[in-house]
Formats: sequence, C-alpha cells, structure tokens
Amino acid sequence: MRTKSAEYKLLTGLFFKLLPFQVLLVLVCAVNGIIDSLFGSNFIGVTAMSAVGLFGPFTHLLYALFMIFVSGSQILYGRYLVRERERINGLFTVDILVSLAVAVLISLAMVIAGFTGLTRFVISEEPNLTMFNHYIYGQAFGIPAFIVGQQLFSFLSLENKTKWTMAASIINLIAKIVFDCLFIVIFPLGTFGLGLSTSAANFVFLFFLALYYIMGKSEWHFSLKAVKWKDALTIVKLGHAGATSRVAEMIRCFIINYLILKYVNADGLSSFAASNSLLALVWAVPFGMVAVGRMLFSVSVGEQDRKSLVDSLHIIYTKGILLMLGFVALIIIFAKPLTMLFYRDPSQDVFSMTVMGFRLLPLCMPLAVVSLTFAALTQTLERRAISFVLPIVDGAVGVVSCSIFLIPLLQMNGLYIANILNGAICFIVIAVFAWVETKQFPNTLEKLMTIPPRIGVSEDNRIDISIQSMDEVVNVSKQVIAFCKEKGIPDRIAFFAGLCMEEMAGNVVTHGFSKDTKQHSIDIRVINTEQGLILRLRDNCMAFNPTERRKTMQNYENWKNIGIRLVYKIAKNVDYQNLLGMNVLTIYF
Repeated sequence: MRTKSAEYKLLTGLFFKLLPFQVLLVLVCAVNGIIDSLFGSNFIGVTAMSAVGLFGPFTHLLYALFMIFVSGSQILYGRYLVRERERINGLFTVDILVSLAVAVLISLAMVIAGFTGLTRFVISEEPNLTMFNHYIYGQAFGIPAFIVGQQLFSFLSLENKTKWTMAASIINLIAKIVFDCLFIVIFPLGTFGLGLSTSAANFVFLFFLALYYIMGKSEWHFSLKAVKWKDALTIVKLGHAGATSRVAEMIRCFIINYLILKYVNADGLSSFAASNSLLALVWAVPFGMVAVGRMLFSVSVGEQDRKSLVDSLHIIYTKGILLMLGFVALIIIFAKPLTMLFYRDPSQDVFSMTVMGFRLLPLCMPLAVVSLTFAALTQTLERRAISFVLPIVDGAVGVVSCSIFLIPLLQMNGLYIANILNGAICFIVIAVFAWVETKQFPNTLEKLMTIPPRIGVSEDNRIDISIQSMDEVVNVSKQVIAFCKEKGIPDRIAFFAGLCMEEMAGNVVTHGFSKDTKQHSIDIRVINTEQGLILRLRDNCMAFNPTERRKTMQNYENWKNIGIRLVYKIAKNVDYQNLLGMNVLTIYF
C-alpha cells in the first residue's frame, strides 16, 4: 500500500523543484527595490530613500494588478489542464491582452498624477515632492513591460520551463545593475534615473521571455481565434482575492507613512524603506511557496484529489515554515551588517531604527506563511467570504489597528511589533472561521483549512499504490484486481484494469527510471465511482506521452509496444497530461 513517506517524497520533491523558480518570479520585482535602495542611498542620498519609500503603496498596487492575472490565470489553467486543454491558448491570449491594457492605463494615470500635482496628497514638502515625481515618471515607462513579463513568466513556469525562467531572472538582475550604473553613476539623472533603470530592465526581461514564444518553442501560443472573452471575467473573479491583500497593503502603506511622519520623522520612513527593500528578498520565499501551493491546489481540486491537497498543505506548514524560520534566524543575526549596506554611521537615528527593523520585522514571516497559504486555498476553492475578509485583515486592518496605538508609544519599534501581532490576529481569524464553518474545534489540518467534503473520494472507494522498483510492479495487478473484486466490479474489468496498470507501471520503470540518475517513483491510484473505474498513474520521470507514441507506432511490428497497444484497445478512454513536470496517465473503464 502507498505509504505517507512515499507520497511525501513525490510531492515534496515537486514542491521544492518548483519553489526556486516561483521565488525568482517574486525576486524579479523585489530585487529592483533592493538595488534602487542601495544605489539611491549611496549615490543620491537619504532623500532618495524617502522617494522609494513613498512609492511603496504604488508598488503594492502593481503587485495587486499582476496578482489578479497571475493567480486567476493559474487557477483557471489548472482547471483547463485537467479537463479542457484546448482552451488554454485562448486563456493565454486573453490574459496577455487584458493585463497589457490595464497596465497601460495605470502607467498613464501615474504620469498624469505627477504632472497635475495629485501626488501632493502623498507628500507636499520639497525636495521630496520633486524627487518622488521624477521617480514615478521613470517607473511608469516600464509598467506595461513589468506586468506582461510577469504573465509570461507565470505561464512558462506552468510549462515547467525552469531553465528559461531562471535565465530571464538573472538577465533582469544584470540589466538592472547595468542601467543603474548608467543612469545614476555615469549620467546622474537622480531619482528619475533610478526609476528609468527599472523600466529598462523590465523591457529586457519581457523581451527575453517573449523570445521563447516568438521562436515557437512554447506549448501554448498567442491565438485570437481561440479567445473566449468571458475568460477575462473568470480570471478577475478567481484572481481578485489574491490582489485584495495587495490593495489593502497599499492603503496600509499610505496610513503607515502618515503615522511615521507624524510621530517619528523622515528618518523613520527611510529606515522602514531600507529594511523593507532588503526583506522583500526574503519575502520572495513565502510568496513563492504560495505560488507553488496555488498550482498544486488547482490541479488537486481539478483532479478531485483530496489526499494530494492535504499533503501539499502539510508540506508547506512543516517543511516550508522550517525553511522560513532558518531565513528569519539569519536576518536577525546579521541585522547590523545588513543595515550597513544602506547607512554607515551607527550614531545616526536612521541606523539604529533600521537595525531594529531587521531584528523584529522578520518574526512576522512564519505566521504569514499560514495566512497566505490559507488565503490561496480558499481562493482556489472559491470561498469568497473568507478569501475576501482575510486578505483585508492581513493586508491592512491588523497592522494599522495595532500601529495606531503602538507607534505613538514605541516609535518605529511599535510599527515592527504591530507587524508581528498581525500574524497572530490572522491565525485567530482562520481558527474562528474554521470553528464556525465546521461547528467544532479545528484540531486537525483538514478542519483548520476547512476543506469541503465534496473534494475527493472516500478512502473506502480508492486504493493507492507506490512503485519504486521492478520488484514491486509484479504485485500491482493482484492489488488492483483484489480491490475491484471487493467493490463488486465485474471480473473482466478487474482483470484488464490490473493488467493495464502492471503494463504501464512496468514501462515507466523500464524506460523512465533508467533515463537519468535521479530517484523516481510511481504513484498509482484506483478509484471506484458511480460512472465507472478510474485508474491514474503519476510519475516524476522525463516527459513521455503514450498517446503520441501510439500514433508513431503505425508502421511498427505488432509485437512492439504491446503494453501501450493493449491499454488503448481495452479502455474506454485514455488521457495523458504533463502536470507541473509530472507525467499523469488516466485510464477510464
């Protein structure tokens, strides 16, 4: 029988295989802020850091914008991938066109705000206002490239094109540094150059990602004929919950900036901008976990695979949080050296405030993994009430309510502590919701996550088998036949089901396991439903499509590939998909 460790091995391997590249997706955004902060503080001055800090709310707006389309399209992609693959080209096209149109409008609005003086609502004192406006003008030019680039990165990640996305991220980082040197050091354009360098790097990033599609290498492609415009509404409907938190954070930033300027001073704003810009690098880890989780959740829900859904959650809440705690410990230990990247004089107030930021702010990250993952799950399950309420509490209500009381008392430390308390508040909200929803104390992960009973089949109606060697293949047929007989399935179907699984598992072990030196496993699931018997075989070997192989066997001798021929001859339907780098073969009887 399939053991917990065997399932964990496959899912954990997949999780940590996908995680670095989803982290890179977030780092593409975060690294620009870090480099801007370093160049701004060292080559322009502390006032430039104020401009970066004041732009923080707009950064959250941009995050919210791309999260609507990234998260919404990922969830819809998971559904189509399992059931309606032919609709993915239309989904891809709609996502690119609509996100581009919205990005252009946002870019124009930001430029207009600067020229008409609307930015005075953010800051009215000089020279901060002028430097802020110049920074906006430089950033606005590259917003369309930024938003569309994130969509292309997301789709390539879903295609498991990890090398290409990694190369794009590295190229973006190099381009950002080169353009900062060009527009700040060689040509001292001030905060305008600081923003313009980000825009130029965004276009380099976009061009490299688009090149993959231009060369025709991608599985999915731009197709106006395949467009179904209702997908745009579905993307927004599914993705708005992922953006709600970012919109709330944008509002929170405006309020927090006001509180800092009122009760502390501009140095407090600069210290907060410095610590946040570098911590954004670490925040890429939990956000990457959530992105991977969302992909796994959408596929599990699409396949009605309750066990994989629960196991994915368990991996994030154990291994994921342990990983996060390691990063938190390192930041706290190196708080002073990190501060010296921005400010060199320990006697300055801005130095001591930044040190405390590095020591206290990271403590909110482990609890944030809990709330962010729960929000992604409820978004996938379309639980609209809690998926709307929790991001608002997490993004604004918790931090602001605590900050209003703590900043006047403890200055910047009050703000840092408010962020930690926010994590505890969000956990309480999740627990209370689960208690109300299930009408019992949530003493298990499934109850805490409020996974509805409609997801998956009961354990009585399925059997799970793990294969890691050829020795285990010989028992597959017996186990499948025994399960079928127990469920009253006719002997003929039981015999052929067992034979199919043994043939296909044997093919994977013989041909898939030997292709490289990695350790592989096969997960077999047999499900008894009212509609009939469903067999699913999932492995982490190199991509192999038996349907395509069958099409190329027309001129082969009849005795070759007899296992594949047999499966397609006796089954009602056979469906192959490559999901997130895994081969998934589903056979229906």
